[in-house]
Amino acid sequence: MPRFSTRTLTSMALLIALEIVLSRFLSISAWNTKIGFAFVPVVIAAILLGPLYAGIVGAAADFLGALLFPIGAYFPGFTLTAFLMGLCYGLFLYRNQSFPRTLGAVAVHQLILSLLLNTLWISLLYGSPYAPLLLSRLPQCAILAAVQLAVIPLIAHILPQIRGGAA
Repeated sequence: MPRFSTRTLTSMALLIALEIVLSRFLSISAWNTKIGFAFVPVVIAAILLGPLYAGIVGAAADFLGALLFPIGAYFPGFTLTAFLMGLCYGLFLYRNQSFPRTLGAVAVHQLILSLLLNTLWISLLYGSPYAPLLLSRLPQCAILAAVQLAVIPLIAHILPQIRGGAA
């Protein structure tokens, strides 16, 4: 069982709060599309804390964001996807942030979790046909994949400098 130190819990709480703000207030949203930088706190958790903690940050942020600032009906499938996203980023990026690993993390996140799984949740939640919904979400995933491939290496480069200066 992982240990939750005061420092770890504080870091997780700050990242959860930041993810909620980025997701709920600073993202472009439509009923089946969402574009923004809400992935950044989860990626930071993945790089600094590891897969399990990043998964918890993603899931807690999704649940608390839905509870405090609902956009639509709460659906636990999105919380599962948020946990899996953090777990995915942690497995790929914890302790090693090379470009191939970043590419793998973004590919799994965007193709499997966002495109396939979140499209399934939206289809179930709203009763929309899966295939047309999947096609309509392709541009969102392509845009977010490009953004993430540009932003994650920047985060990985800046984080050690911030940690070194804070120590």
